[in-house]
Amino acid sequence: MSAVNSYAVSDEVLDVIFREARTANTFTDEPVTEAQLRDLYELVKCAPTAMNLQSLRIVFVQPGEKRDQLVTHMSDNNKPKTASAPMVAILAADVDFHEHLERVFPHFPGAKNMYSDASRREVMARSQAWLQAGFFIAAVRTLGLAAGPMLGFNADSLDEDFFAGTSLKSICVINLGKPGVDAWREPRLPRLDFAEAVSIV
Repeated sequence: MSAVNSYAVSDEVLDVIFREARTANTFTDEPVTEAQLRDLYELVKCAPTAMNLQSLRIVFVQPGEKRDQLVTHMSDNNKPKTASAPMVAILAADVDFHEHLERVFPHFPGAKNMYSDASRREVMARSQAWLQAGFFIAAVRTLGLAAGPMLGFNADSLDEDFFAGTSLKSICVINLGKPGVDAWREPRLPRLDFAEAVSIV
């Protein structure tokens, strides 16, 4: 009799989110719907953040004029992928997240005052947005879509174009959709073993 595994979900779910999931480089032309984007956010908003500060902000960019603008900020090898994806998400950190703390962290009335220093606030905003970004990719996969996260873009010019006059700072651009032909890098790149990456003390 085989031992019961320690996972709370099925192997199929683990395959979808982790084991078989890959970063997609090509996509089909099947559109990503607003309903899917809403479902995606309903999952992402449950990600843990320090003091429940929820600094991640998302701009979904459809094909069209805004997409064309976005492509100009991408590195050369990312331009064609970004231009052709059914949907693209700009993930950003809101450096003025503290303005919402009274509502999202109500049991600590003085929480906002802890982030009066702008430089400290930006560090916290970025770190927690990145935490949410990991959950964003996992959530994309649960919806049967693939994600193509990219850091190859000019953040300064993108922010000037998309976020001028706001408190948002871009951290990542992610292509979304159903994986297309030759979507994956083959073979899968190696991962570090447990003994190389983990200590138990």
